[in-house]
Amino acid sequence: ISHNRMLFLQAGYRGANTLLIFQGAKLLLAAGLPLALLLANTFILHKPINMVALFAFLLAVIGYGLPLRWVKMAINRRKTRITQGFPDALDLLTVCVEAGMGLDSAINRVAIEMADTNKSISDEFKMLGMEIRAGRTRRDALKNLAARTDLEDVNSLATLIIQTDKFGTSIGPALRIHADAMRTKRFQRAEEIASKIPTKLIFPLLLFIFPCLFIVMVAPAVIQAIRAWKGM
Repeated sequence: ISHNRMLFLQAGYRGANTLLIFQGAKLLLAAGLPLALLLANTFILHKPINMVALFAFLLAVIGYGLPLRWVKMAINRRKTRITQGFPDALDLLTVCVEAGMGLDSAINRVAIEMADTNKSISDEFKMLGMEIRAGRTRRDALKNLAARTDLEDVNSLATLIIQTDKFGTSIGPALRIHADAMRTKRFQRAEEIASKIPTKLIFPLLLFIFPCLFIVMVAPAVIQAIRAWKGM
């Protein structure tokens, strides 16, 4: 798979015309933004041509890179959604396997159950199930899943299932242990985010809240001092 195609898969863009739309957007923005600036300068701005040419070149570079930036932002958002919902999907997969379902049936069940709560995970498990039903080996399908998501948690699950199939061990206990580890990891991630909140609040406090408090506390005294000085 080409680099751009892999980026689209990681962002969740799987349409047949995705690459064409992406290239068209790059060319359209690279040509359209400088053209809009030139038209604005001709009819409204009337700035020196050298300055306009420089800004037009910068706009062309920015416009050409904007679609790629958009795709990368979509990838980050999708990774965040998958990371947040993956422990729940793994718990559901574990329950299905321990209830006696086969792994392929459990994967399809997870895809169905997660459709309402986390569509990104549902789509990935759906694609995984479709690849297995289409005749691709489970090993290759799991590797494709790890490549499409590009997440350590998903990659570790794929490695776990591949190793379990390879050595013929029971999948249920292995999934249970892995699900416990994922829940612990999510809890630790939440604790890490919470521990950063006081540091992030320092700058809003200094810039917005403390000046207001200072004004409220000091202003009456200043007003009284000014009145007393005028009275003297």
